[in-house]
Amino acid sequence: LDVAHSHTRAENFFDHNPIGDSNVFLPITISGALIVANEVTLTSPRLWGAQLHLAYSNQTADGLGTITGGLTDFEPPSGYYALDHDQRNTLNAGLAAQLPWQMRVSANLYVGSGFSNGDAPPSHLSSNASLDVSVDKTFSKSLSGSVTVLNVTDRHLLIDNSLTFDGYHWNYPRQVFAELRYRFAY
Repeated sequence: LDVAHSHTRAENFFDHNPIGDSNVFLPITISGALIVANEVTLTSPRLWGAQLHLAYSNQTADGLGTITGGLTDFEPPSGYYALDHDQRNTLNAGLAAQLPWQMRVSANLYVGSGFSNGDAPPSHLSSNASLDVSVDKTFSKSLSGSVTVLNVTDRHLLIDNSLTFDGYHWNYPRQVFAELRYRFAY
């Protein structure tokens, strides 16, 4: 079990701003930022060849003040405002298990409460979730392989629409990776 608390107050906080609706960003700094987080991580002992992990984070990321550097004409709102990285609650749960026939499987579930919605109500986007799975097999001392599937459910989620600082971001669609590894004798 690991419990952590962090409180970061920064001046001339570095961030970024897009050029129009593109994926090209200009660096900027803002007068200040306040980032506060509480995190809990729990990892089980390895039992019957399996191990579980669970991590929860509650974090706020707020900016304060004006643009102090960079190339932009954006004027942030007065007082504290949510930065584009602000996602209040994040949960990550997973399993890694050793299977018969020199096989391993791992699965990871990620759930987020939704990133900042810029200036538009509601203040945060809807929650998002993703499931990733990987299977590994050792064939011999020199040969092994794996298949990994990211975003198994293939849900297309808007995770950031804040033109304020970093543009639109969608999660990646389902991705499948296969890998074959050969270890040369050396």
